[in-house]
Formats: sequence, C-alpha cells, structure tokens
Amino acid sequence: MAISSSVIAQTQSRPNIIFIFSDDHAYQGIGAYGNKIAKTPNIDRIAREGALLTNNLVTNSICGPSRATLLTGKYSHMNGYKRNDRTKFDTNQTLLSKTLQQSGYQTAWIGKMHLNSLPAGFDYWNVLPGQGQYYNPEFVGQPNDTTKYTGYVSDLITKFSVDWLEKRETSKPFFLIVGHKATHREWLPDLQDLGAYDDVTFPLPANFYDDYKGRTAALQQDMSIEKTMRLKQDLKVDVDYEKDFAYNRFNPEQKKVFTAYYNKISKELADKKLTGKALTEWKYQRYLRDYYSVANSLDRNIGKLLDYLDKSGLAKNTVVIYASDQGFYLGEHGWFDKRFIYEESLKTPFVIRYPGVIKPGKKVDDLVVNIDWAPTVLDLAGAKVPTDVQGKSFLPLLKDSQTAKVPWRKEAYYHYYEFPEPHHVFPHFGLRTSRYKLAYFYGGADSWELYDLEKDPTEGANIYGKPGTEKIIADLKAKLKVLMQDYKDDEALKLLAGAKNI
Repeated sequence: MAISSSVIAQTQSRPNIIFIFSDDHAYQGIGAYGNKIAKTPNIDRIAREGALLTNNLVTNSICGPSRATLLTGKYSHMNGYKRNDRTKFDTNQTLLSKTLQQSGYQTAWIGKMHLNSLPAGFDYWNVLPGQGQYYNPEFVGQPNDTTKYTGYVSDLITKFSVDWLEKRETSKPFFLIVGHKATHREWLPDLQDLGAYDDVTFPLPANFYDDYKGRTAALQQDMSIEKTMRLKQDLKVDVDYEKDFAYNRFNPEQKKVFTAYYNKISKELADKKLTGKALTEWKYQRYLRDYYSVANSLDRNIGKLLDYLDKSGLAKNTVVIYASDQGFYLGEHGWFDKRFIYEESLKTPFVIRYPGVIKPGKKVDDLVVNIDWAPTVLDLAGAKVPTDVQGKSFLPLLKDSQTAKVPWRKEAYYHYYEFPEPHHVFPHFGLRTSRYKLAYFYGGADSWELYDLEKDPTEGANIYGKPGTEKIIADLKAKLKVLMQDYKDDEALKLLAGAKNI
C-alpha cells in the first residue's frame, strides 16, 4: 500500500499504540479495581500512571463479537459477528487496522484473535488458531502457515511481540494488538504459578447462593459453579494425562510438575468425600485459585512488555491500553462465564497510559462502550474516523479537567444473541444508565427485568412492574427504542414491538 510523503511526515510525532487484550479477565479480579487479593501490579501500574475507566461496558458479552467490535467500532448486528460459532468474520468491511495503515501506521496482531478469519489490515500477524492452547501452542503466521512452539502461551505471545517491536520499520508509528489467551477456561496456570493462591480462602460473594427469584432467564442458565463446572476438565481432578488433548501436549518436564500438583488436589478431594454445599464451595475455591494463578502469568507478561518499552525508550511516546474482551463471574450469583447484561459480565477492565497527555491517576466514570475503542484509537493516532463507525472517541474524557465537563452519553445499549449452547443464556437486549438497568429476555424467556443499581448493586431484586416504577419503565423503554433506532438494530425493534409487558 502506497503512503504519501505528507502522511509519512505527519507520523513522526504521532504516538505508537499498544492494545493489550486479554480474555475473560474480570474487572473485580484486578487490584486497581479494588481487589486486595489479586496480584496484578503491572495492570495496576498502567492505571496508576494513566487512567482507569470504571464503567467500561461491552455491547455483547462474548469473546469473538467483542473482538469484532474492537476492529469495527460497530455493534454485532452491523459488523455481522453476533456469536462464537463457525461464521467467518467479514474482513472486507472497514476496519480499525486498515484505517491506521492508510494513515501511515505499521500494524500487527500477535496472540489470540478468535474470529475464524485471518487478520486483515495488519502488516504482520502471528495468531493462535481458534481458542489456542496454554501449553506448547500452535501459531498461525503469514501467509497462513502453522507452527508449534514449546512454552507457555503468555510467555510466547510476549516474546513474539517484543521480537516484532525490535524488527519493525522504525520510520513509522506502530499499532500492536497483543491478544492474550489468559484468563480463558480451562484455566491452566503456568508451572511457576501452580499453587500461588493455595494459602488464600476466597470469601463467598454475598449472592453466591442466589435463588434467582423473579428472574426467569437467570433461573434457567447453565453456567453455575455447582452444576456446570466440571471436576475433570475445569478443576483438573482425576485427569487422564495421556488421553486428554489439553494435557497430552505437555513435554515430560511440564507433565511431571503439572501432574504432581494436581494429583495432590485430586487426593485432597477424594479424602474429604464432599457433597452438597461443601463440594460446591470446594469447587469455588479451586476455580478461583486456578483463575487467579493464570492471571498471574498475564500480568507478569504485561510487566515484561512495559519493561521493554522503558529500556528501549519507546515508553515516552507509546500509548498502552489494557482491556479484556468482556467481564466474567467470579462466583457472583453462583456463576462463572459471562453473557448476561448483569454488571460482572457487562463491565470490563480498561486502563490506558499516555505520558504527557493523560494525567496519572485519572478516573473516568462515564458510560464508555466498546464501540468507542476503535474511534478513540484513531483519535489518538490523528486519523479520521470512518463514517460507519457507531462509537465515538472518549479521548476528550481522558483529557478532561475537573472544571470542564465533556458532553457524553447517558445510556448504553446492549444486545446478546448466543443461545442455547453453550450456557443456555437466553438472548436479550437492554440499556444501562448511571442508576437503572432495563432488559428484555426473549427466545423463550419472554420477560422484562429492571434494577435500581443504586439500591441494588448486585441485581438481586427485579423491580419490573412493581408499584411506583411505571414512570421509570416508560422512560427507559422510550430511551431503549431511540437507541435501537440510532444504532439501526431493526431486529431488536421488531422484538421490542412484540415484547410482552409482563
């Protein structure tokens, strides 16, 4: 692609941009978001040296669609990628990567992509096929060659990222997506992190034994720690290390260390002979110990990348962003996974550092949505935002002083589709304001839910239809319809028109 000399000249002072994108990393599992148990010093460092978004929301809480939204700045119904299925992401549409290339940026994606398509608009890529593997994974490079590597996936992704940074064309600014597999199910920690949280007893969330009263969809889900979480595949109890695909990838040294640790866990469970709530709570503790241990490798590798930027002198003019594709349940409502419009899956971490531009310690409480990520990156790069992008740059919010308030959205729109597999979460749409959340579940659930987040932050009391909520409901439904019209969600408008009022 030919770049004009005027564009090249403009790039000399434009920042480099690194977007570190993890998988299923819960905001409530990060130190900067108030977690005192998690060991996330490097993510916390980015927040401390830059800004932290407290209400960063997704449009569709599931892995592939979130990545499609990052690349397009559009809702799932507009970019064509609604579900994690075998549909190929349409790379012929306008993409963040292509727009940056046209603006003089060198672009790369390394690590997890999970869009059933090869990267487009990237000068370089080396990505995991599908979900990828934690140990000794394959990577798909250019043009479409698959190579197996020895090592742990987080380490390899960082190594490949640093290698590319060292070999890149230095006359251009760069945009690099570092796509981590961590902290995705089935949570296989790096060998050095095995047992990192074994001395911790995690407190049960207050709503761990949620009865889902008044919430039809929540009652019928299949994502509970009690019933859905598997002892063998998820918690590594009594694993057949010879036959199971995820484990027979180990080399002898890895297998020896890994099996020794989890054989002790298996024996512990066998000796305890747990049933009922005691077994469920044991599963919860094991889940979080593995989950947080996997997050250790993620944060450590973010630290390696930050150290490289410091040592190479790139840190001064490099924007560093850390985000996850969506939120995740760490036992809230008795769950793991995501999908629901409820807070733990709707909200995702987002921290950003830009020396000299974003004041250290900045907090943004406004409703930012992941359709806003692409236009913000383009704004940072000084590139024109394509007209079909549905989000808007929140760079003004990051620069905002205490005395000058930037006009911003008051409502955020959400639409989830994937049903019935794998977790039987009914499709639904809704909106969130600073105080309220309204949602309609369809496809069999056919029910409304309303929450007052000020009085009920854990979303346990559905107040839809309760006396005194009539005006609130009417106002929120009117705003919901406007959002559907603004974002051109015609399918949802039809569903809204036929939605039952009970």
